[in-house]
Amino acid sequence: MIIIFMNPAVATPLDKRRLQGAAGPAPKSIPYLPRRFVFGRLRIRPAVAVPPTQSAVPISCSVIKNNNMAGIGKIGFLGGGNMAKALAKGFLAAGLAKPNTLIASVHPADKLSLQSFKALGVETVIQNAPVVEKSDVVFISVKPQVVPTVLSEIQPLSSGKLFLSVAMGITLPTIESSLSSQARVIRVMPNLPAVVCSGCSVFVRGSKATDSDAEITQKLLQSVGTCEAVDESQLDVVTALSGSGPAYVFVMIEALADGAVHMGMPRDLAYRLASQTVLGAGHMVRDSGMHPGQLKDGVTSPAGSTAAALRHLELSGFRSAVAGAVEQATLRCRQISGKQS
Repeated sequence: MIIIFMNPAVATPLDKRRLQGAAGPAPKSIPYLPRRFVFGRLRIRPAVAVPPTQSAVPISCSVIKNNNMAGIGKIGFLGGGNMAKALAKGFLAAGLAKPNTLIASVHPADKLSLQSFKALGVETVIQNAPVVEKSDVVFISVKPQVVPTVLSEIQPLSSGKLFLSVAMGITLPTIESSLSSQARVIRVMPNLPAVVCSGCSVFVRGSKATDSDAEITQKLLQSVGTCEAVDESQLDVVTALSGSGPAYVFVMIEALADGAVHMGMPRDLAYRLASQTVLGAGHMVRDSGMHPGQLKDGVTSPAGSTAAALRHLELSGFRSAVAGAVEQATLRCRQISGKQS
């Protein structure tokens, strides 16, 4: 059995109907309680009141649509790769931007990205200068090895602009020294699930970035998921964990489904069950306040199927392989940082 305490302010209509069906009409006003879970031998931990301004649940796109997000201005993307497309789609889905408030520069050889942005109704150009000239906020979303060339090209146009760099391994001092002394820079690290408003992002303020710049950055990133401020020394690890992390999880979902298919399950059903299992487990870790090991133990019965499966994972070096992947990705980021500094 799973028991979920939910803040009515963020409950969806379906959530409210479920609450009404389970225990009569949902109360109009109750103190906000973090989600807590009960299953097996695990018990509900004492609820702790949370200020109304905080939320244990990421804001959804539908909620953002009702908020006043004015004051950001036009948003430009230098580069039209996967992250730029994910953010653009996320901003549009969140109601934070309209197609005519976005512009992107895309390499003419990248036909797929050109088509993707045009399908969104977003203005696309093949030169970087128009993006900077027309935008108030500019995302630097080209590949790290291209960043020096791009920054040199736009330097004369960069005064007074806010630049948000998603380029892996390119430090704030490197970016700031390559732009106008009047440019403001913030490094951000979102991830691909921003396209479905489930992104996980962090940001670091540059030396000239203002409180207003930080607020704009938070509004942008929170519109497509969660957002936290970190120290720049953590960005390489963040890139390795949450930036690259979706790829690790996709491989795990594929592996779970492959195992189920091998044992006779139709593949489409296997993908649905595997993806929802990962999604649900992630929610429990994030929202329950419990250690992942406790949650794991709640699923694992003595001499049961889960225990047998976990033993196989340990013998196969699963835990070490995943931790090692994060380590190797971090080292690669640091290598790139060293090359660019």
